[in-house]
Amino acid sequence: MSAKIPNDTVLLYGFAGVPADLEQALEQITERARGGPDLTVRIDDEGRLTYPAWVHRDVDRSLFVVHELEGGTWEECLAQVTVVTADQLDAGLAAWRLHVFTDVEGVPGAAGPGTVAVLQISHALGGGGRISTPAAIMFGRLGGVVPGIDAAPDGLFTLPIVGFRAARAHRQMVEDTDAGRVPPPADLRPALRTNAVPAGPRHLRTVVRTRSHLSGPTVTVAALSAVSVALAENLVAAGDDPSSLGAEVPMAKPPPRLAYNHFGNVGIGLYPELAEPERIVRIAADLDARRRRAAHPAMRMADLAFATTPAPLLRWGMDRFDPDVRVAEVTGNAVVSSVNCGARDFSFGDAPVTVASVFPGLSPMMGLTHGVCGIGGTIAISVHAAESAIGDVDAYVERLDAALRP
Repeated sequence: MSAKIPNDTVLLYGFAGVPADLEQALEQITERARGGPDLTVRIDDEGRLTYPAWVHRDVDRSLFVVHELEGGTWEECLAQVTVVTADQLDAGLAAWRLHVFTDVEGVPGAAGPGTVAVLQISHALGGGGRISTPAAIMFGRLGGVVPGIDAAPDGLFTLPIVGFRAARAHRQMVEDTDAGRVPPPADLRPALRTNAVPAGPRHLRTVVRTRSHLSGPTVTVAALSAVSVALAENLVAAGDDPSSLGAEVPMAKPPPRLAYNHFGNVGIGLYPELAEPERIVRIAADLDARRRRAAHPAMRMADLAFATTPAPLLRWGMDRFDPDVRVAEVTGNAVVSSVNCGARDFSFGDAPVTVASVFPGLSPMMGLTHGVCGIGGTIAISVHAAESAIGDVDAYVERLDAALRP
């Protein structure tokens, strides 16, 4: 799929200070990466009759790129990140790359010049939630555990059995939905300008808060509420109607874990017409409804059936996927993806981490994405936007910043 829709995961870490010996710090990171099974692989995809396979790939210095940054501000660093990560990975050669910027002024949480490290990694290894653990281990975290994969049904001969079970479970889910025992599927929403094919310059921005300054039962709910306000104001200013506004939110699936990307994208209403207290309640209720529906056994059986799809059939389907097809209704008008990076317990050389951000990629039907990334008590809400989707990105970020104020 990544051959048709480039989808590298981008995780950005800011560190307070610059390593006294950059080469030594890079050597330490290299050695730690060599000890991690997730960072010592590439993809072998030469057989048309089989699935792609992970094969060993040594960690060498070609995976580390140190960039010279003219000006050296945080904003200029983010602008450069859009440039260097536009060169998408060929996971058949290398599944990840680390970009390093030093002497960056204005890194959130750093009193003086800081260091920025940007992990660009194939989404085949997982989204930001899974990849944040091997990344932290590479920077020195001790005792991190990376989620593994449970055994899937064994191929072609089990397909009729699991297919029958999946169909039976689906019928049960329809009955349970009609009876009100599980929530109905989320409604689709009219496509807006943010769903147009991304065009023009692409921008990265961040808004940083502490957890105690965010309202709502969870960080994700607080961010969704703020995005509702900012995006609705932006759309009104552009002459669009935001009344149907919704977000596409990646949500972890219940076990068993059959793939590194063990999540599904769900639709959440944003309710911009409501006051903040009621809006937060409605957004939280939507998330809860999506979780309860995802927990139905039919969802698990559908995943088990998909896992038995013969590789040639799956390749045939992927070959016929057309990313240029437009639709009038979408799951959401913007993406909001959350990643918890855990404690501030790692560093770049002797420079401690202060902030972490995730920048979900854009796609042919999505020109605006947000990442909600926590490390320690620091929360970074990131914006990745095409000019065609958002217009003046700085004006949008100002609205988002205002909406996040307590």
